[in-house]
Amino acid sequence: MSTSLEILPDTQSGASARSLRSRLIAIFAVSQVLAMVGSAIYRLTPLALEPILDGSLTPPLTVAMVMWVIFNAYAEGYRGFQKRFSPRTVARAAYLGENPRPLDVLFALPFSMGLYFANRRQLIVSWVFLLGLAALITFVRALPQPYRGIIDAGVVIGLGWGALSLVYSLYRYLVTGDVEMDPELPEHAAGR
Repeated sequence: MSTSLEILPDTQSGASARSLRSRLIAIFAVSQVLAMVGSAIYRLTPLALEPILDGSLTPPLTVAMVMWVIFNAYAEGYRGFQKRFSPRTVARAAYLGENPRPLDVLFALPFSMGLYFANRRQLIVSWVFLLGLAALITFVRALPQPYRGIIDAGVVIGLGWGALSLVYSLYRYLVTGDVEMDPELPEHAAGR
């Protein structure tokens, strides 16, 4: 599904300025999400590489790591990020760019992630995911190597795929002006 977010111009130059402003705000919002994802990749990559570099992976653990990486590439990277999170995040960033309010622009990261000003279903999904992720991070931090490294390797691959899909979705929006997904806004968004 491709959705076009339209701006109603009153003059050609006014429309151009608004279009540039909207795209810059969308880039800013998606950049916030990319910075968060990039930070996680940066912090987790050394932990994921540690059991590989120190030789602590046995053959069965190596197989487990490879299978986990493949699973996370599909489940987290492709299904989670590429098919859902990235297109929705860019759609919300595009909406923010075309309907900027100072507070929303200031909080572009949580806005783009659907943590507020979203329909009820999206709010529940976003907050449950965030809280579940925090609990999982706490659990994984307590694991010893090489088990933590195995889990982190899959997460790094999924996040890397996710970062690339965010860049692609943003690029597609910037080139075409279309978004791939509904931004999941609340029903009263039209009157905002």
